Amino acid sequence: MADNRKPAGRGPGHGPGRVAEKPKNLKKAMGDLLRYCRKDLGVIALGLLFAAGGAVLTIAGPRQIGRITNLIRDGLLTGVDLSAVGRVGLLLAGLYGMSALLTFLQHYLMAGFNQRLARRMRGDLVRKIDRLPLSYFNFHETGDVLSRVTNDVDTVSASLSNSLASMVSSAAQFAGCLVMMLVTNWILAGTSVLSTLLAMVLMMVIMSRSQKYFIARQQNLGRLNGYIEEMYTGHDVLRTSNAEAQVRAEFDRRNAAVRDANFRSQFLGGLMQPVMNFVGNLGYVAVCVAGATLAVRGTIDFGVITSFMIYVRLFEGPIRQIAQAMTNMQSAAAASERVFEFLNENELEDEIGKPDRLDRVRGLVEFDHVRFAYPDKPDETVIHDFSVRVKPGQKVAIVGPTGAGKTTLVNLLMRFYETTGGQIRIDGTPITQLSRRAVRSAFGMVLQDTWLFEGTVRENLVYNTPGVTQEQMEAACRACGIHSFITALPQGYDTVLSDNTAISAGQKQLMTIARAMIQNSPMLILDEATSSVDTRTEALTQRAMDRLTEKRTSFVIAHRLSTIRNADLILVLRDGDIAEQGTHEELLKKDGFYAELYNSQFEGAA
Repeated sequence: MADNRKPAGRGPGHGPGRVAEKPKNLKKAMGDLLRYCRKDLGVIALGLLFAAGGAVLTIAGPRQIGRITNLIRDGLLTGVDLSAVGRVGLLLAGLYGMSALLTFLQHYLMAGFNQRLARRMRGDLVRKIDRLPLSYFNFHETGDVLSRVTNDVDTVSASLSNSLASMVSSAAQFAGCLVMMLVTNWILAGTSVLSTLLAMVLMMVIMSRSQKYFIARQQNLGRLNGYIEEMYTGHDVLRTSNAEAQVRAEFDRRNAAVRDANFRSQFLGGLMQPVMNFVGNLGYVAVCVAGATLAVRGTIDFGVITSFMIYVRLFEGPIRQIAQAMTNMQSAAAASERVFEFLNENELEDEIGKPDRLDRVRGLVEFDHVRFAYPDKPDETVIHDFSVRVKPGQKVAIVGPTGAGKTTLVNLLMRFYETTGGQIRIDGTPITQLSRRAVRSAFGMVLQDTWLFEGTVRENLVYNTPGVTQEQMEAACRACGIHSFITALPQGYDTVLSDNTAISAGQKQLMTIARAMIQNSPMLILDEATSSVDTRTEALTQRAMDRLTEKRTSFVIAHRLSTIRNADLILVLRDGDIAEQGTHEELLKKDGFYAELYNSQFEGAA
């Protein structure tokens, strides 16, 4: 029984302007990110040290410029001491040159760190996907998961690119300028500090208001990506259903949510720059007035004013840089929060110590009083009390109406879900004592939904099966009746399959059957394997599957009951229980539920 429940993110309350349900503070999010980066703390520290060193050397420049100004002023009447000016100039060039070198090294180290961080995050996210239970993906949009792997990781990397170094260098420059200003003239320094305090208060107010919109932006972007991915996958259906207007309306609604969150976050984040510029210019004017007053009184000389005007610009510049860095850090915090939320999801149980492969599989499969309910609805039992013993080499057909539990049984057998009660055993060993890899390696699967990736026909046929010869591959394709079709393609078995390749749904299904033949697994699961083929092709496919299932334990889920008449055992499911079981002839003689299903198909065909 396929789980058709809708994934999360479809209900009301996701319209434009909706903010994050659980906004978290910047400090906690950045703390999580810092702990994640602990392996690179040495590189980060060195990069930040270079950033601080470059800023400190930059700060030393204005004082030397003030010395040059005083040397020129003192020599206007008696002659300028060019040698002294030259020595100060060389010192100034050395300071700025060393500052540039340290800044270059800082950018080099931080760029490497950011790319390693992005690579590691993507790797961890992909590995996490492999460790998550199937139930997670039943309730989360695929596009939202993809958005975390792509958009959120890119946002974290891009936002951190220069933010950390910029904040450290700005803080070092800010502190250094403050010290130098106090040393130069405490009155002018006090004037600058007052305006800076006003700027910092305004910055904190803006940040407190804007963080929730940065979180909402990433969440709404994930929902939009999920909807786009879903609608693109079902593009043919929405076209034939004339649902374009409805889809556009829903897309516009979700797009408007992204736009609204983006506007609010960017508007509030962008307010920092003009506010900082206004306060900085206000402080600049105040220092100019105070400096002129002190110069007229003779308290300070012209060189002090020259140095101080440069210090003021260097002093208020870090405030703007910190404001911009904090905006970027808010984006990084919102994106990293979504990444870590995914990484902290409950995983499948650890299977260290369990065997990864089964040797000499005989194919004895036992269902012993199996019960199952979905984890999110433990009180709604889907499989009530299922028991059956499948002998090695038997072909078992599982039939029943939609929702009877057919696919659920396969999902339990493959350990996509864990049983609520009872046991499933392979060759006498409970599958819970085997790793999922071992269980799944024992089965070949042909599903109702065909999956072919963009690659050559050969790559699709021998997928994850090493050592396959050309003869083996062609033999499987001949058995499925697709060898002639493949050789008629432009490059034969080396033709690259893509969305533009003209392949019917039936031909795709036959290729997946050929793939199962090539894998040569000891047991088989065929889930509606002939659902996409016509009647003529079905007969050819049926003969191929008969050869495929020969001497192999196989489970066949089928709605077309004509395809399973030669099954060794037919299990008729109804509401999660076995209503009847036996061979085709035995069940027809009983004239029960199976006979009713079988006859209704032919009556419908007539």
